[in-house]
Parts: sequence; C-alpha cells; structure tokens
Amino acid sequence: MEEYMIPCVNKKIFGVDCLGCGMQRSLALLFQGEFEAAFHMYPAIYPLLVLLLFLGFNFFYKFRYGQIIKTGLITVTILTIVISYIIKMRIIF
Repeated sequence: MEEYMIPCVNKKIFGVDCLGCGMQRSLALLFQGEFEAAFHMYPAIYPLLVLLLFLGFNFFYKFRYGQIIKTGLITVTILTIVISYIIKMRIIF
C-alpha cells in the first residue's frame, strides 16, 4: 500500500518533514486496525477525523451550537498538529 502513497514534496526538496508528514501512513495503519501505531505516526489523526466527521454531520444536520463546536474542533486539531510537529522537530534536531 505504501507504494501508492504520494511523496512529500517538502521533504524531497528541503529534506525536512512538513506538518502533514505521516498522515497517509497513519491512515493506512488506522485501516489495518493498528490504532496506537496510527497515533504514534501522526498524533493529529484522531482530532482530524473527529473534525471531518462533525463537518460531515453538520452539512446534513444543523446543530444548535455548531459554529462553536466547529471552532473548538478546528482549534484542537491545529494545536495538535503544531505541537506534535514542534516535538518531532526537537527530537530530530
């Protein structure tokens, strides 16, 4: 399955991971049922999936506090992506 994954252009050109590096492999691990390995590969996978699931439901069913929930989920997802990226870069360098 890894042979069909899109390579990271940022990593090829600059040699440094981007904020999304590991997401495809994490999804592949998630589909294989390896939930802990998916989290270790890309910690933001679960907040991102919750956000996408909420956006999908909110498209068809309008929630009373949908905008507040959406803003909160986006904030948690972005913070998770940025914090995990900073931790990964501190370990690498």
